[in-house]
Amino acid sequence: MSTAQLNKAFAVWPQVEPALRVPHNDREYRQLVKQLDRLVDEVGENEDHPLASLMEILGVLIEKYEDENVAELA
Repeated sequence: MSTAQLNKAFAVWPQVEPALRVPHNDREYRQLVKQLDRLVDEVGENEDHPLASLMEILGVLIEKYEDENVAELA
């Protein structure tokens, strides 16, 4: 990432951060799940969609939270 690209990211981060944060509690986790659901409705299976990578990132964040905080059913 170039310095110019990084500066652009710094400028927009305050608007992006609420949608792209590591969940630290159940409320933040549920918010990410809702966002992912909206993205799935928009993106579907289209890997070329401009928001497909965001959908993948949110999925990874949600999976990590679940692995660390959600008890498995026995």
